[in-house]
Amino acid sequence: MTSYPKYINVGGELMDLSRPRVMGILNVTPDSFYAGSRMQSEQEIAARVEQILAEGGEMIDIGAYSTRPGADDVSTAEEMERLRRGLSIVRRMAPQAVVSVDTFRADVAQMCVEEYGVQIINDIAGGELDDRMFSTVARLQVPYILMHMQGTPRDMQQHPHYDNLLVEVMQYFARKVQQLRDLGAKDIILDPGFGFGKSLEHNYELLSHLEEFRLFELPLLVGVSRKSMIYRLLGGTPADALNGTTALHAISLMKGADILRVHDVRQAVEVVNIYQQMTTF
Repeated sequence: MTSYPKYINVGGELMDLSRPRVMGILNVTPDSFYAGSRMQSEQEIAARVEQILAEGGEMIDIGAYSTRPGADDVSTAEEMERLRRGLSIVRRMAPQAVVSVDTFRADVAQMCVEEYGVQIINDIAGGELDDRMFSTVARLQVPYILMHMQGTPRDMQQHPHYDNLLVEVMQYFARKVQQLRDLGAKDIILDPGFGFGKSLEHNYELLSHLEEFRLFELPLLVGVSRKSMIYRLLGGTPADALNGTTALHAISLMKGADILRVHDVRQAVEVVNIYQQMTTF
């Protein structure tokens, strides 16, 4: 699958993405869509950090603003307060860990990088919700996860529509990547944005064509963990969606995913290990 070197500069160290990596989700929110991922107390946050690393996660993605459809707005001050609390625990427990911050706000991203040494910015809005995000990323010189979303978290699932889904997402990435590069940003990771302004059919169409995003020659992140594209198809709730998640992780790796953003780290690491074994022949 790999036809070009895939490295990102993470805090001055090169991370080789020719072997897929697992990013564990740490939500310091009271209302994330999957109840099992909500970490509030210091003990819960510390236990989650320990779990991610012990189970083989190589990145921790911390978020303090729930972006599930219809989620309540959170002020910048509240988001920063939650992140400061969570990151102080992360850095005390695992000072060398690779940490990504899940935020669409430039000021929040800057605070996390400058005050807590966060190495990656993960922006669900692709700079659409804060016009200073791209210049901030370029100035901070940290890897940036560029995600596609149609609409906003509040309205994105009301009436998602595309005339040509794949073409429109590709054009979005082409435009945004050029804007970032023009500003001097270097390490860009693409995330097709499963569940963000997409119907169930849109999500599976996107997944079925995932390998086509290789034309950008950029690392690819997939975030499908326990999402509605699984439990709406199979029945149940996010709590019932682990088996379906594992199936989609295997498909994603075979179609070129470099990073899996997950709730269930051990299971995702096992999928990566099996995939790696298969590709040795």
